[in-house]
Amino acid sequence: MNKETSWHLYATNEEAWEAMLNDCRNATESIYIEQFIFVADELGQKFIDICVERAAAGVKVKFLWDAAGSFSFWGSTIAEDLKTKGIELIFWKTLVPPYTKLSNFRSWYLRNHRRTLVVDDKIAYTGSMCIYNPVKQWRDTNVRIEGNAVREMASAFDRMWARAKDEKLPERVRARDTEFRYLTNKPRPGQRHIYSHLIDTIRGARKYIYITTPYFVPTHRLSRVIKLAAHRGVDVRLILPERSDHYPTLDLAARSYFKTLLESGVRIFLYQGNMIHSKSIIVDGEWSTVGSLNLDYASLLYNFEANIVTTNVKFAEELSAHFIHDMHESKEVNLTEWKNRYFIERIPEILIWFVRKFL
Repeated sequence: MNKETSWHLYATNEEAWEAMLNDCRNATESIYIEQFIFVADELGQKFIDICVERAAAGVKVKFLWDAAGSFSFWGSTIAEDLKTKGIELIFWKTLVPPYTKLSNFRSWYLRNHRRTLVVDDKIAYTGSMCIYNPVKQWRDTNVRIEGNAVREMASAFDRMWARAKDEKLPERVRARDTEFRYLTNKPRPGQRHIYSHLIDTIRGARKYIYITTPYFVPTHRLSRVIKLAAHRGVDVRLILPERSDHYPTLDLAARSYFKTLLESGVRIFLYQGNMIHSKSIIVDGEWSTVGSLNLDYASLLYNFEANIVTTNVKFAEELSAHFIHDMHESKEVNLTEWKNRYFIERIPEILIWFVRKFL
């Protein structure tokens, strides 16, 4: 593998969780966990117990959880108990803003949707995983990283930690790696780096674009470049869940795009297995990404996100193999059949089109 950065991809949450727990168990300096959904069930308790034991041994442990995604923890006695055991814990954005901020929509929205684990500043994980036992059987894609890219992932965590504490942001550390980057999205103009990079990469695609996402409610800009790529002969394939965990709202929103996508030449596949929650894209076998970014308005424009982005060909090959396997477990949507549905079936998709920008 790349001499600067090595990796291991996981196609199941169970494998990723076990690897994460093992690395936390062997931590000697620090454990930083940034999660959108962290629940104190059997799995969550395993992470907590290991981190408490490591904190008692002198390891610095920081938990950065989103207050909405990890709602079951926010305001609980468990959270306070962790602080007494040497674990630093911050919730990203309270769900009940102070009175002085009630009129500021940013106090209510703009969630931290990132999923990062950094151990000893040497090993890091990201992907679509949640720390929540019921999603064990979901089809997620997660990655373990070692090498220079970890420095950039640790830096991104440090900066998000400072934001959560309303402190001055530390200087950003960039990886000394020509192939791997940890790009972030922030909900402000000029700082949606994953989104901008993705648009530019799709515009330059020559052979194929393979997209896996659980929720597909793209901006007009993203939808347009995808369709233009298909029009110029690029093989564009999209895998979505047959039925997502946000059925029916986000499923109907995604289906409201199907007709124009299919007419442009995009091939759409509905995954028939357990909920597919992977968030990955491969372009021409020369560019690929995996992380927390969904292809919906919330992720693309309004949330804090983070993805590994790489030009490593072997990484793209492995991710492509995952895509092809998932495609074979999916049912392709036929344009003729889709257009010939009864009008009553299309009414919910027509109605939801008017609120898609809020999804």
